[in-house]
Amino acid sequence: MTTENKNLESIWKNFNRELYNFILSKVKDRDTAKDILQETFIKIQKNIHTLKDDKSLKYWIYRITYNSIIDYFRVNNNLNEFDKNCENTPQPETEELNENNTKLAECVIPFINKLPSIYKEALTLTEFENYTQLELADHLGISYSGAKSRVQRAKVKLKELFEDCCNISYDKYGNIIEYHSRNSGKNC
Repeated sequence: MTTENKNLESIWKNFNRELYNFILSKVKDRDTAKDILQETFIKIQKNIHTLKDDKSLKYWIYRITYNSIIDYFRVNNNLNEFDKNCENTPQPETEELNENNTKLAECVIPFINKLPSIYKEALTLTEFENYTQLELADHLGISYSGAKSRVQRAKVKLKELFEDCCNISYDKYGNIIEYHSRNSGKNC
């Protein structure tokens, strides 16, 4: 048995039940959860060679699982159900977050403070004060879709501020591989 096969067997043993329960909590159907779990492990098997650091294994596995759940709802044209079931689910994370993500995260507050007030408020409430987007809509007196759009626009504008300041390279999962200041004198 190859080392890679042993790793896959170990991943199955260590994560099978945990991932199934995670998926089931989002899709609310046992058969669908089993199907998504199977699809997730196929993706893991096909992509295990891309994992560069075993320390990020759990994050990597949960990222694949989360994306498989999104794919399920997208294929079934039911993203509203996804929003309802997964709105309060944080993106999969682990203590071993990419070091570049962590370093760049220290700059978030000053950049959020540069956003127009409507976007600053939306991000602050949802990301730091744990408002759901439904609670944000209620708080702001706007529709749920309006709150979702505002948060999305705020994130896009925040990303633009970062990218004006730094050259950022991402992996296919959205993790920051590297970044370099542009030295543009824009108070980065």
